[in-house]
Amino acid sequence: MTGHIKILNDPVELVPLLITFNNADYKKIYEFLNKAWLTEEDLVAYAAPPSTVTECLSILKKGNLIEEQWRMPKPGEKPTKEYRATYSKFRASFQCSMGDIGDLLHIAVSNDEGLRTIVDSVEQEIVAGTTSIGDISRKYGVSPIFIKGLAKRIPPGLDVKGQGMVLLDRLQ
Repeated sequence: MTGHIKILNDPVELVPLLITFNNADYKKIYEFLNKAWLTEEDLVAYAAPPSTVTECLSILKKGNLIEEQWRMPKPGEKPTKEYRATYSKFRASFQCSMGDIGDLLHIAVSNDEGLRTIVDSVEQEIVAGTTSIGDISRKYGVSPIFIKGLAKRIPPGLDVKGQGMVLLDRLQ
């Protein structure tokens, strides 16, 4: 176990945590990563199907909840990435409106397909050149925190960089 404390200063950072611990497979994966360095293949063998492991690792990366390093291969083999949980404790230090926390909780635990529709629209905006979170939130009539929360929810397509949105490489 690492012993580091995850300090949340932004309520958006709750989304990856809530997603991780609201899904039994993701929670199991996090618990394994809290004990040892493991590769994706290790996690598939211990915990869940390959697609679930890949999605979980994407969420954990977005939340900066895991660290990665290259595992030294045996002679003649390719190196592989291995992962470990970065934090074993949690502390929150933020304030936000009840509307914003409500939006973030809805985003994190909802199965609403309407969220996917909004994400698809936001991705089209980014491809067209609109990357400002403020501009995107005004266009869709939602708060900037709502847009940031969506970016943290949807693996692996979107992420937040400063005051803008970026499309992530889908092969990460």
